[in-house]
Amino acid sequence: MALMKYLREAWKKPDKETLRERMIEWRKDGLITPVEKPLRLDRARALGYKAKKGVIVVRVKLIREGHKRPRPNKGRRSKRLHIRLNLSMNYKEIAEQRVARKYPNCEIVGSYWIGKDGMHYFYEVILADRSAPTIKTDKELGYLSKPANKKRAFRGKTSSGRKARGLRNSPVKAPKVRPSLRANKRRGN
Repeated sequence: MALMKYLREAWKKPDKETLRERMIEWRKDGLITPVEKPLRLDRARALGYKAKKGVIVVRVKLIREGHKRPRPNKGRRSKRLHIRLNLSMNYKEIAEQRVARKYPNCEIVGSYWIGKDGMHYFYEVILADRSAPTIKTDKELGYLSKPANKKRAFRGKTSSGRKARGLRNSPVKAPKVRPSLRANKRRGN
């Protein structure tokens, strides 16, 4: 068996004590922390990670009630000041968008779950610098430097964004998600 297969098997049932110790350290870090190497190398490689210049890995810490919209403190407000839940996005997509805001010169390649505790979710997000010459000449990651792939995380073009938009289902099960929900609504069923 190859190394990646062993890594994949190990992450199916991770060692709880080791993970708990790591999360205690991660809680002390900031919300978005750059890391040297990916924790789940098998998952990162499958998503497109390469150990080369222009590829960055960051760890994201999300509070588990992260779907809540902030309460308005000034300006026009709703009548009851509701803290609505934004359930059209999943935690992974929220994490990707926060990282995309922090690193505006990079594009999201992919992300994966690395742990959760009582308060937080932890994800690792892989980024590629779209202007780096090593990325522009790369066969697999070169598409990120094209103008059509700018701001992928905000347009629901990443893997988790496509899942939240319902594009993983077949057209028979989810007929109104293609070409988009808004386009289908405009069509006037």
